[in-house]
Formats: sequence, C-alpha cells, structure tokens
Amino acid sequence: MAFRDSVCRHINHKKRIVLMAIGLFALCANAQDSIPQKKGMLQGIYRFVKEFSRVDTNYVEPQHYNFQLMLQNTNTYEFYEIANKNNQSILFAPKPSIKIGPYFGWRWIFLGYTLDVSHMHHADNKQDFNISLYSNQIGVDFFWRETGSGYKIKSLKLGEDIDTSPIKDTDFPNISASIKGLNLYYIFNHKKFSYPAAYSQSTVQRRNAGSALLGIGYTRHSLKIDWQSLDDLIEKKLGTDVASLALDSTLLFGRIRYTDISVSGGYSYNWVFAHNWLFNASLSLAVGYKNTDADMKKEHFTFEEFDFKNFNLDGVTRLGIVWNNTKWYAGASAIFHTYNYRKSQFRTNSTFGNVNIYVGFNFDRR
Repeated sequence: MAFRDSVCRHINHKKRIVLMAIGLFALCANAQDSIPQKKGMLQGIYRFVKEFSRVDTNYVEPQHYNFQLMLQNTNTYEFYEIANKNNQSILFAPKPSIKIGPYFGWRWIFLGYTLDVSHMHHADNKQDFNISLYSNQIGVDFFWRETGSGYKIKSLKLGEDIDTSPIKDTDFPNISASIKGLNLYYIFNHKKFSYPAAYSQSTVQRRNAGSALLGIGYTRHSLKIDWQSLDDLIEKKLGTDVASLALDSTLLFGRIRYTDISVSGGYSYNWVFAHNWLFNASLSLAVGYKNTDADMKKEHFTFEEFDFKNFNLDGVTRLGIVWNNTKWYAGASAIFHTYNYRKSQFRTNSTFGNVNIYVGFNFDRR
C-alpha cells in the first residue's frame, strides 16, 4: 500500500508539472497574441492625441521645438458691483496685483512661479490660481481666486443729487469674495485657426482665420460684506444726512453664494497683419443658470421650482498680440470674465481678469 501511494503521488506530481507547463505555454501564446492588439490600441491612442495638434500647414506653422522658457508679467484686476432695486449701487475693487516670474513649457504644458511685487510689504491673504490649456481643438480654463483685504470703494451711487465723491478710493477691508470655476470649449475650425498661436505661442498663424466656439462652464461664487461697517464709513465720509439715504441693506444680503452652470457660444479671429505678427480677438457669451445656497439645500428639485429668472448672461473676452519667428516670441494678452446675478431685491456683477506681458524662446528642435 505504501509503495502504491508513493507511485500515485509521483504520477500526480508529474501530472501537475505537465499541467503547469501547458498552462505557461498557453499563457505565453495568449501574451504573444495580445501584443499586436496592445500595439494597435496604443497606436489608436497615439493617433487620437496627435489629431488634437494636426493643422493645415497652409494656415498654421506647427511647433518645431520641444521646450520653452519665458519671463512673464501678470497684472490681475477685479471689480464687484452691487445694486438694489432702488437703483443705488456700490463698486468695490482691490488694488491690482502685479506679478513677475519665469515659466517653463513642454508642448501643451506650462509651469511657472510669479512673485507679487505689489504686495511684498504687507499680506492680505489673497490667493490666485489659474491654469489654461490650449490645443487646436479644445481649450480649458481653470481658476481659483480668494480675495484679500485690499478693497477700495471705487464708486457709490445713492441718488442723482447726492455727491459721493469724498468716499471714492476709500479703503474698505470688510469684504471678502471668492470664485472657483472651470470652462471647457471646443474650437470648430481647428485645422486652419490656432488658439495656441495667440495664447501659448506653440504654433504660428500664417494666414488670417477664425473659428466658432462652443463651451460649457461651472463656477462657484461667494461674496460677503459687513453692511454695518459700510454704513459707519458712509456717515464718517459723507455726513449724517447722506448716511440716512445710504444703501438700504435690508434689500441686500450679508453673504451671497451661488453656483453658475452655463453653455456658451462665441467667435475668435486671428488677424495676421504682418509677417510673424498676429492679433487675436475673441468673445464668448454664456447663458448661465444660477442657484443660490437656499436652492441647493432642498432635498428634491421639481420642475415647478425651475425659474427662467435664474438665467443670466455672462461673457468671456480675450485679446492678444504676438510676434513669433518660431524661435523667439514676445507679446501681450488680456482675458476677462464677467458674471451677472439678479434677484428681485438686488443684482451683482463681478468681473475679473489678467493682462499678461511676456518674452521667451523655444529650444531643443524636434
């Protein structure tokens, strides 16, 4: 019995070795068969990605280098206007931020660091983060802005016969605002028209061309104001009589928070007015549906709550001028976003944007 058991174990062991060998052979055979499939899939992905940068070379000269170095000056601007149903309004704006710093680029991606030289001697807790990616077919804007305490009152309207000039340019730190958002847009005429030629200097537009744009966007807005501090400031600057006619804060809110979901359409045009020179103008208008926090806290949404008054018109404007000989380039650009929000008691308008001035060069020829 012991001998038979030993023989059986020996035979079973050989069977296991044979089965393992067969399994490994089958696995290798499947791997060999899957290699062409994997290569085909990778080639398909490569062709899909390459399609984003494919252009008509009669209109657009492709990038000839892998890397870029650039020095850029960025100037940021913000404006917040608030008005009530009595046509009284106030406009706040912080001191513009002036930043300068180096950037390094590879193909579509730019990374850099800027130093805010306008706020080096005092901190105001301001945060500003922007990413813009431009391919020939698709553009993406991501922004995150947290304002600091450096606001001034740029204008105040209380009535036709009331002089409010003494309060103009007065510091008002009791306001905070933030905006976070993402815009995604598609460029239809992407083989002849180049957005990167105007805003990322990775191609050169050689002949005039334009394109229709279609996009979607999501933004989150927050605005908080200490109205009692504002009333006290108006009384101090303009007197008790004028203060009694000041903004009726009962028609407003101490904190305004809302979400904006939008669909946009527009047009952009590249004008090649001289050799190696380009001027771009772009305008997109968006129809945005805005929900306040009170709307979003409801557990269930019904179409009876859908209100056409929540639709508002927003916009994005871009301007750029560039000189680019494919090796060296220099230019300036401006990008501004405008958002409107209206309710029966009040309305707000917020505008923010950047003006950039830059010079750079390409290297490591492909």
